[in-house]
Amino acid sequence: MIRVLLVHDVCLVRSVLAEWLRQESDLLVFEAPWCGAPSSARSLQPDICAADLERADSHGMPPLGELCGRDEQDPRLLVLATARKPGLLRRAFDAGARGFVDQEGSPQRLVSAIRSVAAGERFVDDSLGFGFLQAARMPLTRRELSVLSLAADGASVAEIACSLHLSNGTVRNYMAAITRKTGARNRVDAIRISQGEGWL
Repeated sequence: MIRVLLVHDVCLVRSVLAEWLRQESDLLVFEAPWCGAPSSARSLQPDICAADLERADSHGMPPLGELCGRDEQDPRLLVLATARKPGLLRRAFDAGARGFVDQEGSPQRLVSAIRSVAAGERFVDDSLGFGFLQAARMPLTRRELSVLSLAADGASVAEIACSLHLSNGTVRNYMAAITRKTGARNRVDAIRISQGEGWL
């Protein structure tokens, strides 16, 4: 029996998909929204966490590191994704995701992915290939993403500097580099572009 935790913020979608998966005799399916997913993963100890990368709140990238670790006994991560947000694909890959299912595909693809990942294999939907090619071109460094993430939350240059233990001038330099690398007109445009690409 494969224990699956399905993580999705849209209750109706999550419930319907969970019921569909429960029709499979080898799957034991639990479900949770993102806000309760890390604690559910710790208490239920599933084999697979099948998580939608889109969140209903405004915090951007879901906390994949809190959901699944990298130890052998930790749940294996499988994500429901879209090629339109290559930054999310890249960050899920960096977090150790072993399966990538196109959220616009058929539910049977999700079942196949769950079984493959549970068997220790990798699974990537062909339709996500172009998104992965674009993800390889993400221009921002981790530090730049940290600066931009705080800026997106409304932090001032001084607040970003204090939070990241940098000088105000260094933060301004990072913001200038971010604006240039994203092809943005200004800080607000850089945030919009980065969120659209799924980098934030």
